[in-house]
Amino acid sequence: MAESPFDELAEKYDAWYDGKGKLVFQIELAALRPLLADLPKPWIEVGVGTGRFAKELGIPTGVDPSAGLLAKAQERGIDVMGADGEELPFKAGTFGTVFLLTTWAFLEDPLTVLNEARRVLKPDGQLVNGYLDREGKWGASYVEKGKKGHPLFSHAHFATYSEVKETIEKAGFEITKTVSTLFQEPGQVKELEQPKPGHHRGASFVVVVARKLRPL
Repeated sequence: MAESPFDELAEKYDAWYDGKGKLVFQIELAALRPLLADLPKPWIEVGVGTGRFAKELGIPTGVDPSAGLLAKAQERGIDVMGADGEELPFKAGTFGTVFLLTTWAFLEDPLTVLNEARRVLKPDGQLVNGYLDREGKWGASYVEKGKKGHPLFSHAHFATYSEVKETIEKAGFEITKTVSTLFQEPGQVKELEQPKPGHHRGASFVVVVARKLRPL
């Protein structure tokens, strides 16, 4: 695993969720929680980060290439392992659901990660990808910060819904559900939002649920 840009920024990144990002996090969780009941177990989060989502959603296992972030996730009670999403250290057919939560933009090779997710999923396993959309105000803001040399976002590659959809389908998944949320702009998030079914242009946080297709 290569050194992660998150290692030196783990404390600052994690603290955002307790400060400016507190309500944003609740908005994202509100989009994810209604989906959980239909997702087969066991669950794993690829790109678990500091374990914020995993703890709140009850995801027991996570992998991440950043030792700094994994230390935080472990403190939150997550069973963690240092690994890249492109090469998961698990046997085929191990998991019922693979979660990617605000991870997509930092994947070096999203298609390879999805192929690995498909490999470790059971037949009819599920993929849950909650990502920041480039066409939303937050994604656009982070793109601009990246262009100015931001220590994290300069490494990020934000995608549109059509790009994410194309990659997911290319990896052998069928999208079964999409929800959109976080329409409020950065610095203007004042209230909790209810997620909208489907993909809506202008949403900054989009969740795509996809089913692993069986081989022909």
